[in-house]
Amino acid sequence: MIVKIEEVISEYSVRNRSDEDIPVYSVTNEKGFCTGYFSKEVASKDKSTYKIVPRGYFAYNPSRINVGSVDWQKYEDKVIVSPLYVVFGVSERLDRQYLLHYLKSDMMLSLIREYAIGSVRDNLKLADLGKFPINLRTIEEQHQIAATLDKIEGLIAKRKQQLDKLDNLVKSRFIELFGSLYDNEKGLDIVTIEELCTLIKDGTHQTPIYTEDKQTGFRFLSSKDVMTQKISWDDIKYIPAGLHEKLYATIQPKRNDILMSKNGVNYGVAAVNDTDEVFDIYVSLALLRPRTDMVNPVYLRCAINNPDTKRQFDSSIKGIGVPNLHLGEIKKTKILLPPISQQNEFIAFVAQTDKSKSFDDLEVAA
Repeated sequence: MIVKIEEVISEYSVRNRSDEDIPVYSVTNEKGFCTGYFSKEVASKDKSTYKIVPRGYFAYNPSRINVGSVDWQKYEDKVIVSPLYVVFGVSERLDRQYLLHYLKSDMMLSLIREYAIGSVRDNLKLADLGKFPINLRTIEEQHQIAATLDKIEGLIAKRKQQLDKLDNLVKSRFIELFGSLYDNEKGLDIVTIEELCTLIKDGTHQTPIYTEDKQTGFRFLSSKDVMTQKISWDDIKYIPAGLHEKLYATIQPKRNDILMSKNGVNYGVAAVNDTDEVFDIYVSLALLRPRTDMVNPVYLRCAINNPDTKRQFDSSIKGIGVPNLHLGEIKKTKILLPPISQQNEFIAFVAQTDKSKSFDDLEVAA
């Protein structure tokens, strides 16, 4: 049976002046409820009003860049969230985990972002969310579907843990072979990223107009597409041919270029373009074109993703808004430069590790 979401949820609005010790949470689609703690000492200085989320209730973010982020509270008797969030309860006819999977599905997130309104920031109020349909199956069917999706999520999480371990193995091997920038026990050359590149430039600062026509449109990458240290082509946006021609006349990504995220919380993640695909990039990405006579692109990628480099990036971030690495800071960042022969030895290890990331070589327990 198809019903509107508003038929099975109801808003809950109780506020708290933070005059007691109580856990504080924020909600993102990546991590769900993220715990913090609001102590009496902090509460005495902060007179803000927060919303209470009782156990079993949902918190939904209707605005800003995390529009659509949602989770339900299954940990404490109550927690508090920013007044920004909408808190709602659900009908006994609805399994909470079933609703959570539905609201976090790619289909729903696409609808939410499509219908979000606001000239400055996205905004989709609870009343608007309530107009969307949901398939209200029997509660037993909902339990079964939610359990199956929970299991799939668990397998995905386990897979991600395996990949993270392999990435950490590469970082450990890097330190084993080349040491640390700060003691340079191997006596290697120390150079800036600018010295190793013929081009360092970011993508268009213009807010793009997207198209659903993948036949005539052109791929458009942003920072979200390099978060795994490889370019992910799974969820690429497209721009019209006219805009592509304008952007491509300014910057033309090539094979072996480095694409590095420079905006947002995951700034400083680098990937190698190992294809001949034609695409354009947004301002959230910097393009670095390595001098291949000096540095192997894969080595440069790994050096950028190394903790030594991340510490330099962290010290370059200024202000309290959205983190942003300026090109000037990227250019003066220092890395170790071993001889090409040593770089190639390391690259062979990286290639073997990348091969181990295939599903054929990694087992995921059911």
